[in-house]
Amino acid sequence: MEPLTALLDWSRAQFALTACYHWLFVPLTLGLAVIMGIMETIYVVKGGEVWKRTAQFWMKLFGINFAIGVATGLILEFEFGTNWSNYSWFVGDIFGAPLAIEGIFAFFMEATFIAVMFFGWNKVGRKFHLASTWLTGLGATISAWWILVANAWMQHPVGMRFNPETVRNEMVSFSDVALSGAAVTKFVHTVTSSWMVGAVFAVGVSCWFLLRKRNQQLALRSIRVAALVGISATILTIITGDVSGVEMAKHQPMKLAAAEGLEKGGTRAAFSIVPGVEVPGVLSILATHDIDGFVPGMQDIINGYTTPDGQKVMGAAEKMARGKKALADFTTFRSKMKTDSVGAQVARDSLMKNVDYFGYGYINDKAELIPPVGLVFWSFRVMVGLGMALMLVLILVWWFERKGTLAKKTWLHRIGVWSIPAVFIASQAGWIVAELGRQPWAIQDLLPVSAALSDLSVGSVMTTFFLFLVIFTVLLIAEISIMTKAVRTQEEIPD
Repeated sequence: MEPLTALLDWSRAQFALTACYHWLFVPLTLGLAVIMGIMETIYVVKGGEVWKRTAQFWMKLFGINFAIGVATGLILEFEFGTNWSNYSWFVGDIFGAPLAIEGIFAFFMEATFIAVMFFGWNKVGRKFHLASTWLTGLGATISAWWILVANAWMQHPVGMRFNPETVRNEMVSFSDVALSGAAVTKFVHTVTSSWMVGAVFAVGVSCWFLLRKRNQQLALRSIRVAALVGISATILTIITGDVSGVEMAKHQPMKLAAAEGLEKGGTRAAFSIVPGVEVPGVLSILATHDIDGFVPGMQDIINGYTTPDGQKVMGAAEKMARGKKALADFTTFRSKMKTDSVGAQVARDSLMKNVDYFGYGYINDKAELIPPVGLVFWSFRVMVGLGMALMLVLILVWWFERKGTLAKKTWLHRIGVWSIPAVFIASQAGWIVAELGRQPWAIQDLLPVSAALSDLSVGSVMTTFFLFLVIFTVLLIAEISIMTKAVRTQEEIPD
């Protein structure tokens, strides 16, 4: 088992590396798309060279970030075929559909209008150019929609059935996949949090200008727009985060229990701010919208439990037994499929009775079903804590800009600049909760990561891991360098 464990660990590490780097660029793309769209809208409505030049400045930063984000995103999608070929075979008919739509429709939409946005200022009318700017942002958002549909399906698989003849899960309802509660909630929560990232980035860059006493008109106008976008986005993120918590409690109770470090659940479950500091009843409210709602803990989920209304939920041992029975029936079915039609049908019927637990057949120890609690627990608190702190920063810069005194608040300018790395840390922490909290599942309750692997040598995965690490780091350094140069060399905009 050691080579398999090593292959699994390195494959997961490589995918995590790619995903983390990619997610540095995606939220900024989505957020800056809104910022630059609003800036240009004000220019078209009100006129004024300052608004036009401000919009062009944020478009330049958007373009730098967009180009590098595309490069990392393509590699991430290819890894499903290279490192996770069993996954791709098992659910490719479902998972591949939204990714194909994203590539064919949304990506081409972005590619078409981004050219007009960058090169059409003096070639098309103002309104057409403005439409191109918004359509570029819309294309990026639609692209995010389909990718998040695919990710949400991994969190809560719906709209499919297992075909033992082909050993594949086949889609039976595209609408169930594309419009599930998990998909809609994940999309709205992710996009609104990305708007917050873009807004904090714009405020931070603007605060740098104020510290240097340069481009103050650009900075103050940018803060006027970005702070309001950020405050609104944070409120929407909180609301959608609440809905996500209810979805998580229904479909991924182990993730919720890990995020709370909840060993033993119950009614009026307490929310843990930090270990030893709890607020009674709040977790029940967040998970069920009822202070008396029952929230299972990790040990409840592992051992099985009975809800207050008498509903019995089976434990891991029974699910694993049913999963192993399903695997045995599947093996029997495949061996008799061409030689013994009656025996094959009997095995098939038995398999379909336990097919919902198929993935549990690959689990050898109940402890595997508990994700890395410490990392999930603290990532959740980093996400929430930084999110609240950043909202306060946005409110302060908006208030002082409105009062006309922001230019004098040097202390706040410094906080604004340091908010840029803080918002990226918060964004990364959110994805750590979403993805690590689902472990050991590649697809929740359907396929563990250990069964999703490709048959590769550990050495090849290690080699590409370090190769990607170097490439992605170079790309990140290049983006930061180019963006920093673009900010530093931005010409003063006359009043």
